[in-house]
Amino acid sequence: IATELTLATGVTNDEFTGQVHGSHAALATILRARRGPAARRPIEDRYLASEQALVSGHRFHPAPKARAAGGWLRYAPEAGARFPLRFLGVRDDVLAAEGDTAALDRLGGPPAPPGYQLLPAHPWQLRLLGDRLAPARRSGLLVDLGPGTRDVAPTSSVRTVYDRQADVFAKFSLHVRITNCVRTSTWYELAASVLLTGLLRPVFAGLRTAYPGTVLLGEPGYRTVALADRDLYQGLAVIARDGLGRHLAPGVTPVLAAALTEPTLTEPTLAEPAVAPFAGRDPDWLIGWWEAYVGLLAPPVLHLLFAHGVVLEPHLQNVLAGLDTGDWPAQVVLRDLEGVKLVAARHEGLLAGLPPRVARGLAYDRERGWNRVAYCLFVNHLAEVAAAIADACPARDQALAERLEAELWHRARRVLARFARTHGWTPELRALLSGVPLPAKANLKVRWARAADREASYVPVRNPLAGLLPEPALP
Repeated sequence: IATELTLATGVTNDEFTGQVHGSHAALATILRARRGPAARRPIEDRYLASEQALVSGHRFHPAPKARAAGGWLRYAPEAGARFPLRFLGVRDDVLAAEGDTAALDRLGGPPAPPGYQLLPAHPWQLRLLGDRLAPARRSGLLVDLGPGTRDVAPTSSVRTVYDRQADVFAKFSLHVRITNCVRTSTWYELAASVLLTGLLRPVFAGLRTAYPGTVLLGEPGYRTVALADRDLYQGLAVIARDGLGRHLAPGVTPVLAAALTEPTLTEPTLAEPAVAPFAGRDPDWLIGWWEAYVGLLAPPVLHLLFAHGVVLEPHLQNVLAGLDTGDWPAQVVLRDLEGVKLVAARHEGLLAGLPPRVARGLAYDRERGWNRVAYCLFVNHLAEVAAAIADACPARDQALAERLEAELWHRARRVLARFARTHGWTPELRALLSGVPLPAKANLKVRWARAADREASYVPVRNPLAGLLPEPALP
């Protein structure tokens, strides 16, 4: 593969084969861990089981499990990790913070000394930073306050953890390449998270009547340090993200959408069989489930793009499916503002008032915005869920699986056509439902070129929604 990519692009990449080998080794390590003593520890929390179920998640990324930094297994969600956070005391005059960060004080840390503020830290990141913190410690700018009083659980992204007791997510920087990117929160992404939270809260509040099942987890604030080593501003940053409790309707259990697509493993695993609801269901139930799920997820995402110029990234790891007591879709929870962008033509005034680097990081033109939404929603997310539902058919009944999958896309097309009739036939929707190929993000090319994710190109893939446009859509 590396030879072919070199010939096709004229560019070499001396990291790539090592990352693929590293991914293979990491996957083998995870499988061994899940067959060990931890596999016999029951996970009663279905939500956390879903976050930690992605053994082969990101199957279509080129190096999905490559984690070059040592000691990673103790922090790996796939291995059922639990660990206490570490806490630093940051002297008041070098604390950098924006927005509402009160949630970070509920993560089980010790009280900060007088004149200091509490900064939660990921223990893996502290080890990766090594001696770079020593000057600040010697001068008293930072004080190591030790571990927290309770464990947190890493979510599927590895660097974000969930504190069930406090009902708070904390998103850290990690100097580790996970899938395509080194997972460090840049200074402009930190600023954008608070800005987007303030912008999107009233937008989502306005959507409640039309889309009452749609939830966005805001990121109201962050804390970090402003020291002589400027890289530590990004390296020690922590973003507070809303918890789930106040957003979920009674009786609703969130399940990570990516866990719905994880292949069933024959070996004992940490993931409980009940994480995904598809096994043993009859086709009519599966078709109804799918139509309800597409109806909850796709219309609000498309409405935000076309009516508000907001580009979400509803890929499998950014969405939680809220299931009721009968496992029926009742809500969708959208999270992670890092990939959220604004269509520049719709938000010229807002973008013009921001620091140039923040504005560049937030802005997409309409075509790029559509490509990102269409890829995340249809190729990354719904196509894999549809395949997982078809895989729930009885073994060896390939014909039934194919008929079921065709019917799933017919029902999805019906949901999208209904949305278009109500909200307007945009050029993108006309193209989508008439069969123009879907854009698939070229992750392999991005990784080979070592390019930023926002610079990703797209390759066309078959569109299963193809069909004649309904008569009302014709000029």
